[in-house]
Amino acid sequence: MESKIGFKPVPTAIAVVLALIIWFIIPIPDGVTPQAWHLLAMFVGVIAAIIGKAMPIGALSIIAIMLVALTGVTNDTPAGAMRDALSSFSSPLIWLIGVAIMISRGLLKTGLGARFGYWFIAVWGKKTLGIGYSLAISELMLAPVTPSNTARGGGIIHPVMKAIATSYDSDPEKGTQNRMGKYLALVNYHGNPITSAMFITATAPNPLVVDIVAKATNSDIHLSWGTWAVAMLLPGLVAMIVMPLVLYFLYPPEIKSTPNAVAFAKERLAEQGPMTRGEWIMMAIFALLLLLWAGIPAMLLGDAWKVDATTTAFIGLSLLLLTGVLTWEDILKEKSAWDTITWFAALVMMASFLNKLGLITWFSGVLENGVAHLGLGWMGASALLLLAYMYAHYMFASTTAHITAMFGAFYAAGISLGAPPMLFALMMAAASSIMMTLTHYATGTSPVIFGSGYTTLGEWWKAGFIMSIVNLLIFIFIGGIWWKVLGYW
Repeated sequence: MESKIGFKPVPTAIAVVLALIIWFIIPIPDGVTPQAWHLLAMFVGVIAAIIGKAMPIGALSIIAIMLVALTGVTNDTPAGAMRDALSSFSSPLIWLIGVAIMISRGLLKTGLGARFGYWFIAVWGKKTLGIGYSLAISELMLAPVTPSNTARGGGIIHPVMKAIATSYDSDPEKGTQNRMGKYLALVNYHGNPITSAMFITATAPNPLVVDIVAKATNSDIHLSWGTWAVAMLLPGLVAMIVMPLVLYFLYPPEIKSTPNAVAFAKERLAEQGPMTRGEWIMMAIFALLLLLWAGIPAMLLGDAWKVDATTTAFIGLSLLLLTGVLTWEDILKEKSAWDTITWFAALVMMASFLNKLGLITWFSGVLENGVAHLGLGWMGASALLLLAYMYAHYMFASTTAHITAMFGAFYAAGISLGAPPMLFALMMAAASSIMMTLTHYATGTSPVIFGSGYTTLGEWWKAGFIMSIVNLLIFIFIGGIWWKVLGYW
């Protein structure tokens, strides 16, 4: 039987042509080494292939590792080039996200994630607005230990949301999505980018932001799990409170009173029965992870009790394996975790060597000079860079590809133009999640929820643009004041 090729010809051809043009045709600019320029050519090709979905991102990452090792752009010796190509597999940040995704499997396997959703609906579900807030609170509760925002919003919360909507006969196939399904679907989705901004472990690309900021500031700024969580707490909570209200105003549900939702949620909880041994263990480990990631033992007992964030993740996974809540077979089947470790390692490696070879410094200088000529001052300049960075996401179907391609240069340009490094780092970090609101292809969660058919494309894009403005204003003004109070700038 004839085998199919492993790539899509058109996007692959575009990616290869772009790489070859940069490598062979565009002259190497002054101040850029040939090695840096050739690595840029490969990097642009890989990013273009990711955007065009020429192959799965993990497969593209294997090819990227091969190309870096084969071409020797980072090292003169073949063995040294191979070591460089594989260097990021030892990154603790990468393993933090990979292991946390494995841990989140326990939320699905035990049913604890769905139980959270039905708990909150049983309490606040008498109004459609209350159901919206219940979904938002469930999203927030799960975010710290669910680095796959797709698994959280699409795999755990979305089935709960659909079950509630269907119980009120709000079904897009029947043309009754306006009853409440449209509103709940949008709340289901727009809670996802906000919670993704609130914790390092709430979405896979966040540690990439931490890594880029640390490298750009020579490790003067290293965003720990606790620092990030405290910084994003107030603006994130305000955004979560405002979001269901804004969407309620934009797309008011026809059914506004839902007393039956409470009964429905209680029925589902009754079907689940009492909390199982696995759920109790999962909840205890959940609490332990939050305590260690937040640095509570070290705060109470001194630095001797400080535990590294990645070590904490390994503690959680080890306990789940020792107690039998998860088996090694469960871990082996967690494809998204191994996939994330692979593509994360490849992209971090390429971005790191672009920085080491001076390409990011050169490009940020070009950006800095271009913006400086406008005479905007650091506030205006950083605002322009922030908006350009965030709304460029209309061209990306991957937050990871977007962050890898643009974050480093835009952040370096901002601090060179006088933006306080910590303030601009937090704003760029928030924007890296807020940009998920924009389109139906912005992140993995969006096609899952959009694909359920509750909204039209126009409604989705309108809600996304409005929520991007609302969220950005909250993080700029409330976040900016909060970070000033905390002494971050």
